[in-house]
Amino acid sequence: MAQTVCILPPAEDRERLLAIVADRNRPLKHVQRANIILRSAERLPVLEVARRSGVSRPAVWRWQARYAEQGVDGLLRDKTRKPGRAPLSAKIVARILELTCSEPPGEATHWTGRAMANAVGVSLRAVQRLWEAHRLQPHRIRTFKRSDDPDFAAKVEDVVGLYMDPPKHAVVVSIDEKSQIQALDRTQPGLPLKPGKCGTMTHDYKRNGTTTLFAALNVLDGTVIGRCMKRHRHQEFIRFLAAVERAVPAGKVIHAIADNYAAHKQPDVLKWLADHPRWTFHFTPTSASWLNAVEGFFSAITRRRIRRGAFASVADLQDAITRYIAAHNKASKPFVWTTSAKAIFDKLAKVPVSSV
Repeated sequence: MAQTVCILPPAEDRERLLAIVADRNRPLKHVQRANIILRSAERLPVLEVARRSGVSRPAVWRWQARYAEQGVDGLLRDKTRKPGRAPLSAKIVARILELTCSEPPGEATHWTGRAMANAVGVSLRAVQRLWEAHRLQPHRIRTFKRSDDPDFAAKVEDVVGLYMDPPKHAVVVSIDEKSQIQALDRTQPGLPLKPGKCGTMTHDYKRNGTTTLFAALNVLDGTVIGRCMKRHRHQEFIRFLAAVERAVPAGKVIHAIADNYAAHKQPDVLKWLADHPRWTFHFTPTSASWLNAVEGFFSAITRRRIRRGAFASVADLQDAITRYIAAHNKASKPFVWTTSAKAIFDKLAKVPVSSV
């Protein structure tokens, strides 16, 4: 390919090209193409034309040839491209949507993008775009559990009433235990977080024992009373109730919200409650742990302190839990429940019984 091309535009073409370059409303690509022809007319080498115009050498050759064939009008038009694939027909779209919401053939439990593309005869990307447009995610699944407690409504109203309108001169605590917390230590240190790279930790670990965290969340101020114990029998539960008893000021009635774990209703526990008349237990419905406020604290301590931690012993794990509770209590805020019992019942009423 020649490195220097002699282009001699007529006077009227030169005026049009200069007008294009001077026009601030012109697209940048039109200005660049006009500059290519004007600088080529100065008999500059192709490399110099490309450098001054801010384009590549092949671009210079392409627009020199286009001007020679079609004149200035050719510089202002882009070549038409081959048409892309035709959009999917309504019949194929309906077929994909119907199959996605049905059971796949064979032993598979759900459709994949490639399986759907092969079944219908379209591209994988076409299936992905269609699923995105209709918010279909066959690879995901959500679990649920609906309580079959015959006293579900009464228990929900009781617990929610304590959250939203706690009685005066009383303390409302949400009590539960997080059992079998493992003291896991990593086989080697991980790498810290860096720009562009997440932190790392080994997938294998050493088991150094377990502990159980008993916790009572004070709904009024958000503080937590926590004790780590080796086991989670009714004996340990009674010891924890005694610790809460000592922590709550005298003269305050204690309303405790708990789930239906057997240790919470063991005869010795009921005897202890009878000996401490200021205590009143309120049990959540079966299969409704979401109603127990302390579960939110358990979720937070798991995500923020336990899951990524490395503990050389059970004592090390217990110290970390104790420090986290102390830090939580320093910045605690009252627990706020915003959903009324009626709103809960209305939401459950929208779920068809046949789907649960």
